[in-house]
Amino acid sequence: MPPLLKIRSERGQMSAIERRIADFILDNAHLLRDYSSQQLASALGISQSSVVKFSQKLGFKGYPDLKYSIGQDVARAGADPQQAPSEPDGGDDYRRLGEALRRSKAQAEEETRQANPREEIERIVQLLDGAPKLFVHGLGDDGLFAREFAMRLSLLGLLVVPHTDPILMLANLSAARPGDVLLVFSEFGNLAQLSQLSRQFQDMGGKVISITRHTANPLRAHADAALAVCAHDRTPQVAQLLYRSAMHALLDFLFVLLCHANPDRQQQLAVNLERIDHLLDS
Repeated sequence: MPPLLKIRSERGQMSAIERRIADFILDNAHLLRDYSSQQLASALGISQSSVVKFSQKLGFKGYPDLKYSIGQDVARAGADPQQAPSEPDGGDDYRRLGEALRRSKAQAEEETRQANPREEIERIVQLLDGAPKLFVHGLGDDGLFAREFAMRLSLLGLLVVPHTDPILMLANLSAARPGDVLLVFSEFGNLAQLSQLSRQFQDMGGKVISITRHTANPLRAHADAALAVCAHDRTPQVAQLLYRSAMHALLDFLFVLLCHANPDRQQQLAVNLERIDHLLDS
C-alpha cells in the first residue's frame, strides 16, 4: 500500500503526536525530501525518536525508508497531490478549479483501487453472486448509494431487499437465512445501530459486507468482508465530491465483475433493460 494512503487510513488510530507527524507529512509530502528526521522533529516541536518510531510503526526500517517511499509516491503522482498545476495565465480560476477537481477525482479513484485487494474484491463478487437474498442498507446520504446499487443488482436478476429505515431492516431480519448477504453502506462506520444490525444478521448465518471510508471503524472491523473508499481533501465540499466519485467507481467495477463472472446475469440484465424500454415507450 502506498505510504501516504497508509498514513491516511491509519490516522484515526494514532496518538496525538503521531497525528501531528501524519498531518505534516500529508500536507508537505512534496517537500519531505528536504527534511531530515531531526529537522522534522524540530518543525513539530517533538523528539527525533518520535519521528523514528512513527516510521517504524508504519512498517519501515526508519525515517529514511519512509521518506524515500513517499518521494517515490509523489514522483508517481507527478506533482503535489493536493495542488493543481499552475495555469499559464496564472489567474484563470475556472480552469484551475476544474483541473484540480479532475486530478483529485482521479487520485481518489486510484487510491480506492489500491485499497481494495483483488482477492477481497473477487471474494465479495462470489458472495454476492451466490447469495439467495441480498439485503442492502444505508442511512442518509449512504442510503442514496444503497438504493442505486440495489437497483442495479436487481437488474441482474438478484433477489434484493433494500432498506433505508433501520427499524424496517431490523423487522426483516426474520426473513434472513444462512448464506444471505447484507451490504451496509456507512461512510464512517461508527453508528452503533448498524453494528448491532450487522451482528444480529451474522447470528442468523448471514454474511455482512461493509462499505465505508478507508479508516478503522467498528462496522468494518466486524464485517465478513469490507470495501474501502479513499477520498481526502482539505475542503469539506471537495472531500464529499471525491467520496462520491470514488464510491461510484468502486461500485461500477463491482457491477462489471458480477456481469463478467456469470453470463446468466448479463442475459437477465438485457431482458430487464428491454422490459424497461418497452414500459417507457408504451
